[in-house]
Amino acid sequence: MKEPQSDHITQKPPVAAIATALGEAGISVIRISGEGAIDRVSQVFHGKKLGEQKTHTAHFGRIVDGGRIVDEVVATIFRTPKSYTGEDTVEISCHGGVLVTQEVLETILRSGVRHAEPGEFTQRAFLNGKMELSQAEAVADMIHARSRIAVEAASQQLEGALGRHVREFRQQIIDATAMVELELDFVEEDVEFANKEELQRLLGDVDSEIGKLLETYETGRLVKHGVQTVFVGRPNAGKSTLMNTLMGKERAIVSATAGTTRDVIDADWSYEGLTFTLTDTAGLRETADEIESEGVRRSESAVTKADLIIYLKDVSEPPDEEEERLLQRILERAEGKVLLKVGTKKDLLNDDSAAVRAENWCHMVVSAIDGSGIDALKKKMRASVLHNREIDTGKLLVTSSRHRDGLEKARHHVREAMNALDSGMTGDFLSIDLRAALNELGTITGEITTEDLLESIFSRFCIGK
Repeated sequence: MKEPQSDHITQKPPVAAIATALGEAGISVIRISGEGAIDRVSQVFHGKKLGEQKTHTAHFGRIVDGGRIVDEVVATIFRTPKSYTGEDTVEISCHGGVLVTQEVLETILRSGVRHAEPGEFTQRAFLNGKMELSQAEAVADMIHARSRIAVEAASQQLEGALGRHVREFRQQIIDATAMVELELDFVEEDVEFANKEELQRLLGDVDSEIGKLLETYETGRLVKHGVQTVFVGRPNAGKSTLMNTLMGKERAIVSATAGTTRDVIDADWSYEGLTFTLTDTAGLRETADEIESEGVRRSESAVTKADLIIYLKDVSEPPDEEEERLLQRILERAEGKVLLKVGTKKDLLNDDSAAVRAENWCHMVVSAIDGSGIDALKKKMRASVLHNREIDTGKLLVTSSRHRDGLEKARHHVREAMNALDSGMTGDFLSIDLRAALNELGTITGEITTEDLLESIFSRFCIGK
């Protein structure tokens, strides 16, 4: 178990990795961090003596391998504790070709430096007290952000917004715990330090504030991971055509032949800052064809994993018993999820009675051919998953299921403590729940961690960060 960190910087053996994306670019950056990192790089760097240079300075030179010049580079020095990791760090900026970058890295590794594991630089930064655990996780969120709002949410976490809230909760609970445990020390003297009404008010405030954060999680999850959106319906209902219309390009094959789509097809589409992962699926119908039946099964499976299900109905054709059976199967799998029934091929409606029938059966009717209803559908999709709430980019969003779980468990213990107060239970029972709440909040910021937790978090990072 890891307790709150001190200001002491611990330098581990040096590690190195490419910190920029692999590919052709003007510059690639290789990061080397750890004890003796500057001396190790100096062994293969020909230019100024890096060991004699000041922190935060950049120096031109050459990486040399056994007398052979590998590349001309710029080496930037960051001395402990003023670096990303808190350790001595060198960042090598070399030419951005894949082969030359790899060769520079291998030359550095041969100087006695180990290749970094995924997330190892950020993990060292956390262990050296350069950032809280929630901030470290925000680094990965920033890298993998898929929308503008996701970037803003990650930026708030990176600046420590969640940590500040959690520290406030912890301090309030610490104050309550101190009053309760002080009273326990003087139990034989029958001295009362804890005002029960004041404790109840304090814990009620913590419960309320934690609840406000938890209310942001569902929106935060959609912002971080995107809205899993599945188009389902009978063959030729217009699923692929609608997907292409929303995307603004031919992503899915469109054909008048039923059963053209045999498997699920995914594509990301952004609308007003929110990313939707659109999934086109095989047409639903009762069939004896083995391959098509597997496609139908996968379509129904995709529904169970979706946040938003859009059932498409060709409104130029009246509903029949088979379609009603298929829709019922989808409704059973979509329980608790947002489902929109959308009529397609509005342009083919030729009389008022068909239009009325379509409007009665569907939430809305669109035409991907002439574009009617498409803008309204986009707005409806976004409003439905956000439950008609707007995303406040200035407000902290809880985006991590780990953080949500920690907050929920902490609130549970706070409520148990409040119940104990109401029931007149002794302070030792009250103290147990208060300390449990402190521990749960501590796991969010990293004041209390386990090795398994750290391994789980940092293994999801990219190499080089």
